[in-house]
Amino acid sequence: MKKVVSRCPVCGKELIAVRLKCESCDTVIENSFRLTRFDYLSDEELKFVETFLRCRGNIKEVERALGISYPTVRSKLDAALGHLGLFDEREVQERTVRREEILKALESGEITPDQAIEQLK
Repeated sequence: MKKVVSRCPVCGKELIAVRLKCESCDTVIENSFRLTRFDYLSDEELKFVETFLRCRGNIKEVERALGISYPTVRSKLDAALGHLGLFDEREVQERTVRREEILKALESGEITPDQAIEQLK
């Protein structure tokens, strides 16, 4: 069975389901049905969220399971939370500013790569 298409291929806006059918008895129900927040995640985002939940939110385990770094896990988590409408925008903005400050300090030689990694955690 195919995944529900959740965004319009023309304008990119969210779609709604209007028809449901039982594969067993062929009953059809037509109405406007709301999709869940998770239906609007990309396949990659959904895989990340499933892995995050399977790892019970342990970022170190997510790093190992997906073979990605801590900053990448945080970035993917922020993106998923944003798409699910579950983040505090002010907190994300502050984190972004702090991340930029750390990267500038690294670029200018004020801190070492190891210090930057530690601070990004």
